Amino acid sequence: MGGLMTDGCRPCVVIWTIFLLSSVMGYKPVIIVHGILDGPRQFEILAKFINQSHPGTSVTTLALYDYIGSMKPLWQQVDGFREAIRPIMESTDDGVHLICFSQGGLICRGVLATLPTHNAHSLILLSSPLAGQYGDSSYLKHFFPKFIKSRLYHFCYTTCGQRISICNYWNDPHQRERYLKSSIYLAPLNGEIEHANSTAWRDSFLRIQTLVLIGGQDDGVITPWESRSLQRFISSRDIEHQKFEMYSLSDAFGLKTLNSEGAVVKCVVPGVHHTSWHSNHTVYKNCIDKWLT
Repeated sequence: MGGLMTDGCRPCVVIWTIFLLSSVMGYKPVIIVHGILDGPRQFEILAKFINQSHPGTSVTTLALYDYIGSMKPLWQQVDGFREAIRPIMESTDDGVHLICFSQGGLICRGVLATLPTHNAHSLILLSSPLAGQYGDSSYLKHFFPKFIKSRLYHFCYTTCGQRISICNYWNDPHQRERYLKSSIYLAPLNGEIEHANSTAWRDSFLRIQTLVLIGGQDDGVITPWESRSLQRFISSRDIEHQKFEMYSLSDAFGLKTLNSEGAVVKCVVPGVHHTSWHSNHTVYKNCIDKWLT
């Protein structure tokens, strides 16, 4: 009977429905950049969330500097990720969404700062140490078993130390002068020191339409957890009772401008451990889903 659909036709109908829906909705491609000691495998659940709520979306989790390779210096990683991201951006006129986890958030910021023609629409940063890291964690104990946080600057603020990714964003508030003198990645990226590319990097960063900052106080790895919202230490002897200020006060890299335009979104979710941000459905629905259009 011509009016009945056979079982063999149903998969074809589903595929065409997804194709037509994605064409009508015009979902932008999504690029995912992993964090330290991660790779694409850790983001399969997030990719599934995206395709469930935005059928047909092209989702690419970049397989680059995976796992132990993520310890390479960040500028080296930025160069590699930029060349992987560029063709994806060039393949669409409507722009892309970037979802970047942990250390990957700093890499994404470096990519966008040094890619003046980028078309990143939303930059979604999942628990990234955007203002730096200063705290003991399982990551640090694995790579620096002989150091505690108060002594790590002895290694990180050296030429040798800056060849390891973690040291590129180690921000010891007790060693401010050493940090500014030695940091070859975080300090220039956040406009804490003057350099020849300051204006160009700022202009490039400002090409994004929305900056989404996601994190929470129960993260357990990013320390201080306020770092994910680009808040940095201000002077205080008692680190446990530090007060923080946003980098937007100086607008050194464009955060103040984005904030004034209502383009900065903060999403705080309690009870989420660091390794669960990209697989937690509540985080996805409340903090990510609405920006992937």
